[in-house]
Amino acid sequence: MPQVITRFAPSPTGELHIGGARTALFAWAYARRHAGRFLLRLEDTDQARSSEASAASMLRDLQWLGLDWDNADDVPRQSQRLALYHERIDKLMQADLAYEDDGAIRFRMDRPIAFDDAVYGRVSIEAADLEDFVIRKGDGFPTFHLAVVVDDADMGVTHVIRGQEHLSNTAKHAALYDALGYDRPVWAHTPSIMNPDGSKMSKRDKAKAARAAALKQGAAGGVFEQKDVQAFLKKENDDPRIAARVADGLGLALPEIEVADFRRSGYLPGVLLNYLSLLGWNPGGDVERFDLGFLVEHFGLERINKANSKFDRDKLKRFNFDTLMAMPEAELAAKVKDHLAAQHPAFTERFDDGQLARFVAMYRERAQTLDDYAAAGRFFVEPPTEYVEKAVKKNLTRNDNEGLGVLRRFSETLAALDGWEAPALHAAIESFVQQHGLKNMGAVAQPLRVALTGAAVSPPIDQTLELLGRDETLDRIRRCLEALT
Repeated sequence: MPQVITRFAPSPTGELHIGGARTALFAWAYARRHAGRFLLRLEDTDQARSSEASAASMLRDLQWLGLDWDNADDVPRQSQRLALYHERIDKLMQADLAYEDDGAIRFRMDRPIAFDDAVYGRVSIEAADLEDFVIRKGDGFPTFHLAVVVDDADMGVTHVIRGQEHLSNTAKHAALYDALGYDRPVWAHTPSIMNPDGSKMSKRDKAKAARAAALKQGAAGGVFEQKDVQAFLKKENDDPRIAARVADGLGLALPEIEVADFRRSGYLPGVLLNYLSLLGWNPGGDVERFDLGFLVEHFGLERINKANSKFDRDKLKRFNFDTLMAMPEAELAAKVKDHLAAQHPAFTERFDDGQLARFVAMYRERAQTLDDYAAAGRFFVEPPTEYVEKAVKKNLTRNDNEGLGVLRRFSETLAALDGWEAPALHAAIESFVQQHGLKNMGAVAQPLRVALTGAAVSPPIDQTLELLGRDETLDRIRRCLEALT
């Protein structure tokens, strides 16, 4: 048996889609299971849309996922292989299997074709249902159909694992393999990844979400007056960069679609790969949680499903939460630190390692992703500039500004406190409650929370005070009193 060789061949025209990541994962796992080679190739014949930035981003995402490729020193780019394609096209022209048509070159599809797919079985198409197709465009660049066949054959690819959307292209590719005298590879087409509502999970989902939110909220002014944004809102384009600007203007979180989205949202790469494995592949039994070692040991094309899979973000979050909860404290703190340093550096600039460990402990049982730490604890690095009206009325201004009075008097107690550790702070609150005949500790803790966070929710108040520090705490109380008195 020849050595198994698989490949992943993205077009560098944007970020790496989660469906592309699953394709790469399956091709990688199959090659690794059979002690074969997993190769990378960049299909950049679309010169108008391809970019170096996109290529670098895709490589970075694959590395983050832990999917290594075996041709790191020589990743082919189609734009650099034009001579090879022209040679093959000339061969087809000389054999009268292709012809010129208005500056382009077409391949003849004048006979029935059949091929086998490892997932969908035997596919047969009659000649009457086929039509000639372009293999070289008028600009001299080959089309996807010609280039992918020549490249796969030239790289010795034995198994082509790719998305279901390419199944309809495979008859063309099979015909080209035969015409060029190449041995056909094993084709395996994976089912599509769908949204919960049954629509295909697409990069356009971001544009749809941003546009719908803007139209619903009646957005006006600022970014929405820009010409390209107006065109976006009129559905003249689905540019993801414009979608991001619109979302920022609305304070909207767009759905995660690309691998980079999931990284920024704080998912662990191993968890994401575990979940992606289950979208279209069945490990057998009741097994759901596993690592890459298990996947390599058990992955096979025979267990790829035909039915499309729905992407369940709630399930992915549960996977991620369970994995975070199972980590030793030091390992979790290190993961959070790395994520915050990359995505929210204000936290690592403010906290030393000891403070960060305490911060992580505060939110451990509530954070489903690494980014949840930043979202929940943002007030630690961003003082409130406004205060939730309902929280103010309930905890500060009710009963003739009772809470504001408590806040003012307790700030004097805090200023005079010798220590600033959580036990001493807790004792100070208890003592204050007793001395002033207050109902419970909440009579002090809730006004403090509003002053410190802008809302009425925080981790235990003594721990919150300790981590904020004396000067920051007293300054926030002062600003709250000035704002609301």
